[in-house]
Amino acid sequence: MTSQNPTIDWAALSPILILLGGAAVVLLVGIFLPRGARRGFSALVSVGALVAAGIAAGWLFASDDAASGVVVDAIRRDRLAELAQVLLAGSGLLAVGVAWAEPGDERRDRTAELYALLLTAVAGMGFFVAANNLMTLFLGLEWFSVSLYILTAMAPSRLGSLEAALKYLIVGSFGSAILLFGSALVYGATGSLYFDEIAAAAGDDRVLYLGGLAMLLVGLAFKASAAPFHMWTPDVYQGAPTPITAFMSAATKVAALVLTLRVLTTAFGPEEEVWTVALAVIVCISLAWGNLAALVQADVKRMLAYSSVSHAGFLLMPVAAGNELGGRALLYYLMTYSAMSVGSFAIVAARERELTRPVTFGNMAGFGWERPLHGLALTTFMFGFIGLPPAGLFLGKFYAFSAVIERGWAWLAIVGVVATVVSIYYYLGLVRAMWFSGPQVRVLPAGGSPPRDPALTATVLLSLAVAVGTLFAVDPLIEIARDAAGILPF
Repeated sequence: MTSQNPTIDWAALSPILILLGGAAVVLLVGIFLPRGARRGFSALVSVGALVAAGIAAGWLFASDDAASGVVVDAIRRDRLAELAQVLLAGSGLLAVGVAWAEPGDERRDRTAELYALLLTAVAGMGFFVAANNLMTLFLGLEWFSVSLYILTAMAPSRLGSLEAALKYLIVGSFGSAILLFGSALVYGATGSLYFDEIAAAAGDDRVLYLGGLAMLLVGLAFKASAAPFHMWTPDVYQGAPTPITAFMSAATKVAALVLTLRVLTTAFGPEEEVWTVALAVIVCISLAWGNLAALVQADVKRMLAYSSVSHAGFLLMPVAAGNELGGRALLYYLMTYSAMSVGSFAIVAARERELTRPVTFGNMAGFGWERPLHGLALTTFMFGFIGLPPAGLFLGKFYAFSAVIERGWAWLAIVGVVATVVSIYYYLGLVRAMWFSGPQVRVLPAGGSPPRDPALTATVLLSLAVAVGTLFAVDPLIEIARDAAGILPF
């Protein structure tokens, strides 16, 4: 009797393989280089790998007219996964720019390890968003989660970094365990791990099936930083090195929410009336908790962390709509939100390096006049988070509200509008501090001006260009989102 090996579509795996190859080169070659050359080499290889992976995913998106299975249908080659991989590669590329001049540990240079883990995390997320069964979903989740746990602790000389990593590990492991237990219940109810087969067998054991669905929602909500499963987010965002926070704020949202959309529509379509209501409740809790907690924050990173919880609610709103317009709205929202989130943390990183201490509303006073480019960019991002032009999130919120109104849930759109009004206070509070508060007296570095960081400045400019450009290029981007969301069975 002869066995037949599964057919592997190497083209479909190319973005992931490129990233893993880049990580191997950085790790195996970078650690043998002189300390002075290690940072430049690692960053250059990382940029090359991320750009190549993004191009490969974009080429697959342009060439794929129909979805297909890869490796015994364990993952999918389709436009939804490929668009998400482009966004993930872009988030990683921006994070490299933020990390370029990040101060390291004087006792040991961990630059090669940092960039290798960053590439590995992006590869894991790329695998995760393409998952087509519960086993590959869990493997992808653990793949990128372990990388992020270590990245959070990459500044061991800072107690806050180690504390954040420990909290992230404990709470993240708890969330993963819930998701795994939910997967086991779904398998017990349906006898299958594949999403389409789960949907076909939905009525066999309703109690186990719904119990597994609930646990899967909880596990995915942990990764999306949706309340009340967000408890790790403020401490981890505040304690992790700022480049890692910037990456997590964008990439984990993309990975978790795209996969949530895929799982719910593909595997749990027959129970749409159940999970849409559950998500609507999570949306309301996230919007209320995130905005009210952000109102009282003095630390800028912590405020942005609670802002992230609030935006998890806005991002889950189109998923809760359960319609094709919601799928397009989610993907378009992620395009502009990812760039704005990384850009905001990049500016926080710049201020941290100037002050060599945590960034607060108080020590952001006068920042707009000291660094006009950064100040204007951060002002644009804050207006964008509110949902005002010129950032593309203006239309992102509009599409999210339209999706729930199309479902007949105008009340949920009203909740979103109220949350938006509340958010004006803390977003404009940061703008007021930058432009209308007198600067604090401090000692400037030699030369009388803040330190220059070309890579970070380029990251801010690129983030700003994407945030604003998504508003003016809305038609082609919506077409791209329509093609990606069109593969799902709404």
